[in-house]
Amino acid sequence: MGDNRIGKRNISSHKSAPRRCGTVNEELTPRMARRPIRLRVPRVDYPRKGRSGWRRWVPSWRQTGGGALAGCAALAGAFVVVYVSVEIPDENAEARRQGTVYYWADNSQMVSVGAVNRQNVTLADIPDSVEHAVVAAENETFYEDSGVSLKGIGRAALSIVKGGETQGGSTITQQYVKNTYLSQEQSAKRKVREFFISLKLSNQRSKEEILQGYLNTSWFGRGANGIQAAAHAYYGIPAKDLNPSQAALLAALLKGAEEYDPAGGGGNHARAVERWKWILDRQVETGAMTRAERDTYQEFPEPRRTAKPTSLGGQTGYLVDIANKYVKKRSGLTDKDLARGGYKVHTTFDKAKVRALEHAVRKVRDRDLDPKKRAEDRHVEVGAASVRADGAVVAVYGGADAVTRFVNNADTAGVPVGSAFKPFVLAAGLQYDDAVTLESGFDPSGRLVKVAVGGVPVGTPGVRADRGARPTTLYDALQKQGNATYTQLAKHVGLDKVKELAVRAGLHESSLARLDKSFPLGTSTPSAVRMANAYTAFSNRGLRAEPYAVTGVTRDGEEVEGFEKPVPQRAMDTEVANNVNSALSAVAWNALTRDRQLEALSSPDLRAISAGTTGEGDRMRSAWFVGHAQDTTTAVTMFRTKPDTPQLLGMQGVGGPDSGRGNVFPQRIWTEYVTGREDPSGAKHPVDEG
Repeated sequence: MGDNRIGKRNISSHKSAPRRCGTVNEELTPRMARRPIRLRVPRVDYPRKGRSGWRRWVPSWRQTGGGALAGCAALAGAFVVVYVSVEIPDENAEARRQGTVYYWADNSQMVSVGAVNRQNVTLADIPDSVEHAVVAAENETFYEDSGVSLKGIGRAALSIVKGGETQGGSTITQQYVKNTYLSQEQSAKRKVREFFISLKLSNQRSKEEILQGYLNTSWFGRGANGIQAAAHAYYGIPAKDLNPSQAALLAALLKGAEEYDPAGGGGNHARAVERWKWILDRQVETGAMTRAERDTYQEFPEPRRTAKPTSLGGQTGYLVDIANKYVKKRSGLTDKDLARGGYKVHTTFDKAKVRALEHAVRKVRDRDLDPKKRAEDRHVEVGAASVRADGAVVAVYGGADAVTRFVNNADTAGVPVGSAFKPFVLAAGLQYDDAVTLESGFDPSGRLVKVAVGGVPVGTPGVRADRGARPTTLYDALQKQGNATYTQLAKHVGLDKVKELAVRAGLHESSLARLDKSFPLGTSTPSAVRMANAYTAFSNRGLRAEPYAVTGVTRDGEEVEGFEKPVPQRAMDTEVANNVNSALSAVAWNALTRDRQLEALSSPDLRAISAGTTGEGDRMRSAWFVGHAQDTTTAVTMFRTKPDTPQLLGMQGVGGPDSGRGNVFPQRIWTEYVTGREDPSGAKHPVDEG
């Protein structure tokens, strides 16, 4: 029984516990409800207690370290997220590229440069010398790196922050990714995608696969995508037959074919030779070539002069060349970008005028030159350009065929302009010295005087009024190619002033000759496009606009910026331009009358006609005629040159003894062009193709 009592007591005690607990809870709950519940959150001691002044705002080392660790963790997390989310695109999209289409001014299609000139080859068909040259030139650490260059990314980011274009310095892997998977836009977004795709590609593919892809997709210029097409374009051989010297030159082109193709102008050949040497030397430094082997390659491996697709034959290749130069200048696109295709380029070229200009050149050459009988008629070249007052280039003649002659005679400097430069000297005199007029001349002592009607210099009493005492006026000297008078005028007004006005009129400063006594006689070498454009200032009351060849570019329906129409600028005072143009009108009539070309022109052709020309007094190795009629100014130049020879040949005897050193031919071409006669043969011109 005792045990039972004890048990009951325990049970009783056990049962009563909940009630007591319940009572306690009932008493505590209302009190707790009256108090707010406070959570203890670690407090960041910032600004820091116990510090004064600027020290309150300096984080402790714990805070700094903690922040850095948190930042690194966030960056690492973001890196992983982006790495996982970025997918390697379909490289087959590269094979579906569209052509770049060029349109005439009337929006009809001129030509489509669309078929991608590329033949993929394996590394087994590519010599080791090509691989060594490319790696040494573009990415020495290619076989060891992770596929990306942090230094290059940093440099690109810094350039973007500063507002510039993204920079180079990418690895071969990054360049391959850009060639194959991405657009060519210069942006931070594209650069980030390039970085992560390159990283993934490097982890998933072998270096050999990446190098092979890079060599098959890289742009080498001359329409060549990939090493196989490049070997054919530059040397006429397959890639497997390239020797180390040729491989070094092709590797040099990867830096920019428009600057390193030896056949291009503007110092290309010198740049190509220098980089070719550097790449060979670099292979010695990297151990890819011995010094003894390097020493066997001392002669530069000159490539073939040209290798253009046949669709760019005739004048079409020259037109596309001028359009591409303008596009690159205004938009930042490169030859490589345009070759990738998909662009629509609307030009200012007038199909009928291009055809008429080509026909005029061919007709005069066929009629007046006979290279089989006269040695002097051999190696004759012609360049011509026609420009409107608003700067639009409406027609050019770059040479007989863009396939056989790559140099564009219409848009290449190098031919001295002779007496056609004198109007700029006259304009400078009229612009900068109020005492200079068309009736001004220089007396025997070299003093500027004004010649009155009748021939007596004003202000020189006692001087005989006969012809022998009469100074030649600036007006007359322009008609008679008076070198002495214009040499004196340039000295009087200042050679620097003449240069200044010529540049304001539109001539490139780089094409102007040294400022010496021969400068006013036309030793400068502007292109036909620039001469035609500069002369528009005379016929357009002193206003001129920069020459332009493209009115708009689109890709995938979106406009490429940078093709607003140039705004006309004042090159000289209106009165100055009108006076010079008046003198040039007399030059045109005299020149055309002497050559009996005036009768070929109809009354509408003769409205507002003016011209500058070279004459028999010129001793330059060139002939020029720059004429204005029908609201268009056209410059025509003729010269002689042998292939691969930079020096011009003499013009004496071209076309026979009565040609005036060939000076009659540019004006004959101009007359034929202005009359706009159709080709009586009805032959199809190369410009009609495509």
